[in-house]
Amino acid sequence: MITTPAPGATVALKSVSKAYGDFVAVDALSFEIAQGSIFGLLGPNGAGKTSTIRMMIGITMPDSGEVRIFGEPFRRAHLERIGYLPEERGLYRKMTVVEQLTLFGELHGLSRHEAARRSTQWCERLELAAWTAKRVDELSKGMQQKVQFIAALLHEPAFLIMDEPFYGLDPVNATILKDVLLEQKKAGRTILFSTHRMDQVEKLCDGICLVNKGQAVLQGSVSDVKSRYGKRSVQIAYEGDAGFLRSSPLTGAFNDYGNYLEVRLKPGADPQNLLRDAMARVRVNRFELMEPSLEEIFIATVG
Repeated sequence: MITTPAPGATVALKSVSKAYGDFVAVDALSFEIAQGSIFGLLGPNGAGKTSTIRMMIGITMPDSGEVRIFGEPFRRAHLERIGYLPEERGLYRKMTVVEQLTLFGELHGLSRHEAARRSTQWCERLELAAWTAKRVDELSKGMQQKVQFIAALLHEPAFLIMDEPFYGLDPVNATILKDVLLEQKKAGRTILFSTHRMDQVEKLCDGICLVNKGQAVLQGSVSDVKSRYGKRSVQIAYEGDAGFLRSSPLTGAFNDYGNYLEVRLKPGADPQNLLRDAMARVRVNRFELMEPSLEEIFIATVG
């Protein structure tokens, strides 16, 4: 049975499935994205993320289940309130930056004057002002990415879909885009964020859904997801030979950084026992239980 989405949900998927021939791309997937939040749709290549996004914006229709946008079953009119940065980039390479952006603005219903004004404003904001008269094929991949990013939000959509928005960007430009996304959230806009960069997910997302083989295998707020895994990693700063940790029945994978180690405890292992073993063999300068990163959780969940 299809249930009513929570009040304030910009997007609600209820038992959505999609198959292409014998291949099931999305399998009874359900999640909701709260209005004004940043939501991470995560998963390995081929997990079903892009197929899910395409059903949200009507490129394909689900075989079963329901997609609701702004509290209603999807309608073409919803596209006026959606901005989409696709994984497959689509710019007209022979047009200049400002011509390109003005065209995209007009396609979303802006007047030519307003589209050009906003294009110029956003190019200044994203440090592209010196390149507005250049053709797209004269730009670096990172600059092209910023042009496509501007095109997605030029018409001030209520719902932004960002598929790998940081692809091809250096750390400085990635920070600029991150700041813009946070500004959009502060303005009340809802953002769906699909990426492989777990560090950005931890910094930006309020909630996540981890998809594998078309199914949701983990979802919730970032803090709740991390708390479910508990503090099962230990950072040990030491002096001496810590080789005994490799054969310890208490430890699993670990990383050696020279003067300290990060150790993953095996299920059921007591960190106090590990501390006692370490103190008996090396000089322990620091022993700290650590919250797992989303990257560790991602790897542990999908292998």
